Amino acid sequence: MKHMIKITNLEKIYRTEEVETVALNKLNMDVKEGEFVAVMGPSGCGKSTLLNILGLLDEPDTGSFEFNGQEIAHYNERKRADIRKHNIGFVFQSFNLIDELTVFENVELPLIYTGVSTVERKKRVEEVLDKMQIMHRRNHYPQQLSGGQQQRVAVARAVVNKPKLILADEPTGNLDSSNGNEVMELLTDLNEHGTTIIMVTHSEHDARYSHRIIRMLDGQTVTENILV
Repeated sequence: MKHMIKITNLEKIYRTEEVETVALNKLNMDVKEGEFVAVMGPSGCGKSTLLNILGLLDEPDTGSFEFNGQEIAHYNERKRADIRKHNIGFVFQSFNLIDELTVFENVELPLIYTGVSTVERKKRVEEVLDKMQIMHRRNHYPQQLSGGQQQRVAVARAVVNKPKLILADEPTGNLDSSNGNEVMELLTDLNEHGTTIIMVTHSEHDARYSHRIIRMLDGQTVTENILV
């Protein structure tokens, strides 16, 4: 398997007038295509900063970040956005659905951003809603759904563009255990069909679905457990 992500000596420092906070401290990390990796660690250890950089929502101060063999650490926002929208899907703890849009419209949004035709959009949205077993909710609004259903919609939106990589930030954090397990099964199924997944989680239970657990402390990776 070839590397999808290769991070070397990555640093990110947040500065205010009085305080300097080192969020990432010479972090090193590799993720191969098709892996399912869980990132764990206490609050404030740098997990969210790492996820923002991996998702091309932020850039590091120093260090190297290769994505599919391309050095992208200091790309400008336009170049990062272009790579992001064609390669990466996001699943958040708080679902981040748009209340004014129906389930269908929420899932369709990433396809509009990438310029997919109306006919192709309809086909792909219906395909993914069917796969997530929420087709019968296509005309409902997020507020009319349970938490578990909202997260299914969020997963559908994340995968409708067929991204190479899914970044999941506490994907079961707002769900009860049975809905949480369903979401983890969905992610596992996507991974088995070839999607690379990096998941930040506090849940040891959820982390066990992954192939490998990376534990972080003070902006660095401290241990790795290989589960398969």
